[in-house]
Amino acid sequence: MDKRQHPRFPARFHSSFTSVTVVSGEGNVVDLSQRGCCVECKTSVHPGSTLTIRVHVLPDEPPITILEAVVRWTREGRFGIEFVSLVPEEWARLQHTVTQLELHPYQKKPTDDTSAAA
Repeated sequence: MDKRQHPRFPARFHSSFTSVTVVSGEGNVVDLSQRGCCVECKTSVHPGSTLTIRVHVLPDEPPITILEAVVRWTREGRFGIEFVSLVPEEWARLQHTVTQLELHPYQKKPTDDTSAAA
């Protein structure tokens, strides 16, 4: 039974994170909602840990920074986090990104080479 209040949408964004206990790492956000996400990574984190996470949505823009996120679960190279604290500007960027994922599910964009379709 899924207890989430906000639906998560498939994604594939690079991310990096740090904690006050000096844990740090990189991974990939594989789903995203307005209140949390799932991260694939090789770094071990523990439920209850508080992280600052940066989600790199577009290469030419600064990452969305979630100042405070709590690890809710971990298993098999993945962990789920709940977003606790964002500044208003980051909150607006997160909402925009989630809305775009909902309207246009994530997929790799085809190249502009139209001859490949022939």
